[in-house]
Amino acid sequence: MEIDQAINAAFEPLSRLVSAVVLFSVSVMGMEIQLVLLWLVAAALFFTLYLGFANVRYFALAIRLLRDTNDSKNTDGEISRFEALMTSLSGTVGLGNIAGVAVAISVGGPGAAFWMAVMGVFGMSTKLVEVSLGVKYRQHGSKRHPEKISGGPMYYLRSAFDRYGHPRLGSFMAATFAVCCIGGTLGAGGLFQVNQAYHQALVITGGADSGFLVSHGWLFGLVTALLVGLVILGGIQWIAAVAGRIVPLMAIIYILMGCIVIGMHIEALPAAIQTIIGMALYPQAGMGALLGALLVGVQRAAFSNEAGLGSSAIAHSSVRTSEPVSQGIVGMLGPFIDTVIICSITSLVIVISGAYSESNGMEGVALTSRAFAIGLPWFPYALAATVFLFAYSTMISWSYYGLKCVTYLFGERDSIEIIYKLLFCFAIVVGASAELSNVMMFMDSMVLAMSVPNIIGLFMLAPEIRQDLKEYLLRHKNGTLHP
Repeated sequence: MEIDQAINAAFEPLSRLVSAVVLFSVSVMGMEIQLVLLWLVAAALFFTLYLGFANVRYFALAIRLLRDTNDSKNTDGEISRFEALMTSLSGTVGLGNIAGVAVAISVGGPGAAFWMAVMGVFGMSTKLVEVSLGVKYRQHGSKRHPEKISGGPMYYLRSAFDRYGHPRLGSFMAATFAVCCIGGTLGAGGLFQVNQAYHQALVITGGADSGFLVSHGWLFGLVTALLVGLVILGGIQWIAAVAGRIVPLMAIIYILMGCIVIGMHIEALPAAIQTIIGMALYPQAGMGALLGALLVGVQRAAFSNEAGLGSSAIAHSSVRTSEPVSQGIVGMLGPFIDTVIICSITSLVIVISGAYSESNGMEGVALTSRAFAIGLPWFPYALAATVFLFAYSTMISWSYYGLKCVTYLFGERDSIEIIYKLLFCFAIVVGASAELSNVMMFMDSMVLAMSVPNIIGLFMLAPEIRQDLKEYLLRHKNGTLHP
């Protein structure tokens, strides 16, 4: 335990420093409102209106495109539509859906779950834009590895500013995003995931008396890092292959578990829904409580589905297609599956069981585990396995996001890739030893910082994507589409 305490003590000052810079807030009605959250909400609302509610109008088309397996092997790209979506979902369908929802409810009350779902619906429009741009402006890697494809906000930010005659500013904004994304991958992809997986292992094994592996966070983190390293060394094909198998399985298992608990308390379901909506729109504590629930919900939704952060565009950029907008439409499904479906199931389980009423301050996966245990005593053990799969899939996907940002900054060199992958695995060891509050501060700061340069680029290129969407839909109607 001395090693864990030393690691946590060394990590805490860095976490506080980053949080103070990024999560700058202003006081409104006695509430501290973080400006970066308003930035995310404004983008989601703008793109939903600007694209004529594309998130609703083209939802069925997104499902049809995802089911289409006729993508040409000769089309530029490395992975299929399904693999691209699963890789993206493996980065979003993670502990944000389990521990993140619990944090939202324990801090902001049940009403925060409602705002998470609302943000998920509007975030679908933001995801359409950033994924489309990621595919459109992707590039092939170095001459040494021409088969590798790199895409994401780094590339469309640079192109957007080039178009307006500010190449230096474009390079600066792209580099800023890359640096924030690297920090985000270490925080959200490494630190938080293993931290909550470790704490769930403690819950089901008796805490400090549970044996050498589980009672020592650094050792748990080391074993997890080795398992992650085995996959990320293989690149995007390995990551996509593992994600394509793990994500559907773990999502189905978790949804079934949640539905069983809800079914066991079916008579309390109407009251639970009423509690969530009522505390979101008509909180007994007044406007301050409403703002608190809304802001916490938005913050946790951003971490859960990544809409506006730009990270998912990196995964989707490797898809085999010559129609960027088509993948953007498919990408809309991510926030819906992640936040509207899976996060809502978690929130219903927590509220319907009444477990949230026992919370004392911020709680993560322990709150969700307690809620599941009220359904069946052995559920926390099944949840522990699911939590590890969620965490594992998120870690391997976010490692790829960070890798693409590192190679953007320092070049497509094998030595650079190896150094980054070792650093990512080291962050996993740190995450298992650090306190949740410190992990949350660092993670939220770095992840939300990504949205600042990314959304600027989305606004600048919005007219282009609206025109591309219009032309794509016309070709789709006329049957003249490319693969």
